[in-house]
Amino acid sequence: MNPLNMYRETSIKTAGQGKLIVLLYDEAIKQIDRAISNLDSGTKKYDRVNSAIIRAQEIITELSASLDFDKGKDIASNLFSLYVYFNQQLMAANLDKDSQPIKPVRNMLFELRSAWKQIENTRDNTSNGGSMGIDIAG
Repeated sequence: MNPLNMYRETSIKTAGQGKLIVLLYDEAIKQIDRAISNLDSGTKKYDRVNSAIIRAQEIITELSASLDFDKGKDIASNLFSLYVYFNQQLMAANLDKDSQPIKPVRNMLFELRSAWKQIENTRDNTSNGGSMGIDIAG
């Protein structure tokens, strides 16, 4: 195993829940970007489109499975509804080989990723001497 892969594996194994969620969003966005790029290029590399969309769907399904409805209540329910919508749009894009259904999904995933990143930054700042705490279930 090369040193970069070892570093990545160690980073993932030692990451907290919030950081893992950010990493999942990053990868889902990356896969959607690949699918959009391949669809919009006109090269008809549908095998690559299919692989990228399926990978994004797997990540979104993992995010759905990680929701804690007892702690998260309405937030978890709303995220679950969004994740269902995301997977529906990804499936439509894959079936129709059209990037239009997934462009808004990509934008919403980026917004959610930014929110989680901000939460993580707040957690990092408070754990280094601050007094505020944030408890978000999801």
